[in-house]
Amino acid sequence: MALELRQQLKLQQKLMMTQQLQQAIRLLQLSRQELVESVHQELLENPFLEERETPVLPEERLQHQEEDRPQETSDRVYDEESSRNADWEDYLGDFASAPRDYQQREVQEEENLSPVQRYAEKTTLEGHLLWQLHLSNLTEEETNIGECIIGNLSSSGYLQATVEEIAAMAQVDAEKVPPVLRRIQLFDPVGVAARDVKECLLVQIAERGMDKDPVLIGLVSNHLEDFEAKRFKPMMRHYKLDEEDLKEYMLIIQSLDPMPGASFGSSEPSYISPDVYVRKMGKDFVILLNEDGLPQLTISDSCEQGMQKTSQERSYCTEKKRSAVWLIRSLEQRNRTLYKVVESIVRHQHDFFEHGPQYLKPLILKEIAEDIGMHESTVSRITTNKYVATPHGVFELKYFFNSAVTMTNGSQLGSESVKDMIKKLIHEEQSSNPLSDDAIARVLNRELGVDISRRTVAKYRSMLNIPSSSKRRTLL
Repeated sequence: MALELRQQLKLQQKLMMTQQLQQAIRLLQLSRQELVESVHQELLENPFLEERETPVLPEERLQHQEEDRPQETSDRVYDEESSRNADWEDYLGDFASAPRDYQQREVQEEENLSPVQRYAEKTTLEGHLLWQLHLSNLTEEETNIGECIIGNLSSSGYLQATVEEIAAMAQVDAEKVPPVLRRIQLFDPVGVAARDVKECLLVQIAERGMDKDPVLIGLVSNHLEDFEAKRFKPMMRHYKLDEEDLKEYMLIIQSLDPMPGASFGSSEPSYISPDVYVRKMGKDFVILLNEDGLPQLTISDSCEQGMQKTSQERSYCTEKKRSAVWLIRSLEQRNRTLYKVVESIVRHQHDFFEHGPQYLKPLILKEIAEDIGMHESTVSRITTNKYVATPHGVFELKYFFNSAVTMTNGSQLGSESVKDMIKKLIHEEQSSNPLSDDAIARVLNRELGVDISRRTVAKYRSMLNIPSSSKRRTLL
């Protein structure tokens, strides 16, 4: 059989993830801070993007559209006008649930409710201790030893090196390290640079002048594990204490700080800036997107006029301009999608926004997707790392999606509402007689009509990081 080459035409359809489509999907799942950083990065890299300094009023833009573009097609209108001006100012007027003047009053109120936070640089544990070290009356050699000790502390304030290792770092004899170590352990916070919890607590006891009490020293030195496990009776028999005496010792031990350096943690706190505000105005809820700090983009013509000389420059201009137009479109689509999702959530969870977390209903992504006519994956992406400010606090959008718990009357209640009820019951319980999981299940069934098992209560309690009743018991 002879071999031969042939040419064939084959027609087929493929779904391709273009770079522009990938960018649009990525923008959906970015948090607000990440979105602002991404837009600023695009402003630096794309010469066709620029930030508009003077926003165009909605009335002027609409008048301009009517005069200059009566015969243009919808696609061309979108490319030239929408991408150039981005419709940032008129966006809420088209998609909000209240009149425009109503929204302006709400924006002014939001500016008053959300002031700019200014805070100084956070003091670190190392800096705080070095400041005290250099103010102390120590020799140059002792200061060098102290710096080596402070440089080997954990974030909780514990020493992570042995005396011999510190001596080797400072190039001194080992017997010169303990006096400096004891001096540092009395710095603020007291107990820092201890090698274990017992030493940390004993230093604090000695600093308070309580080290003459042998019972207190014995409890800290030998029975910390018994305190953690709530094994009180063996300690009472060993030291011949009654319940009131043991309570007094417990109060003293609980007043001590087992992690003296934790308040100087090196990790900075994370600040949440809501992506959406939901405020009640009269009988309705008004939805406002938070665009504070987000640049208002427009297309720059100066770059294109100065670079179209060679074919490479024209190709570069075409590519960058297309990328700029697509970015502005993607940002518009992201805002539209976010608004529609929040608007649908407000409709489904109206009782929550009206009365609070106890009235949160079961909700899944599919219900919101069907309501707004989008795919579930789109709803999942747009609710990732997004936060909404409500009359009852700031919540992540995924908080409103939860499973159902059946009630005795046949209706259903959201699992987040049940978790909130469990947290409230445990907060109000007596510390000496905490509620067991079975008792919580009975209370929920009797008072709230929630048909829930003990195992489900234990699961919800574990998700809330609440210990069991035996570990919540303070004493006997």
